Amino acid sequence: MSSSFLTSERLAERWSITPATLKQWRWNGRGPHFLKIGGRVLYRVEDVEDFESQKLRQNTSQTDSQNVRRDSNR
Repeated sequence: MSSSFLTSERLAERWSITPATLKQWRWNGRGPHFLKIGGRVLYRVEDVEDFESQKLRQNTSQTDSQNVRRDSNR
């Protein structure tokens, strides 16, 4: 299995946030799963996409437990 990876800088750029925000999320356990190898932090693209799909909403009052399920017919 071959995975693609994003650095903290690339993921921060993708989401228009700072790498410091991602660092805080890692510390708090709020962000996507990550790998830490030899002090280097990497995010698997599939984990990032899973995290993004979990955060998909139809309106601002929805919670994580009410997230939108993707319909395969769309």
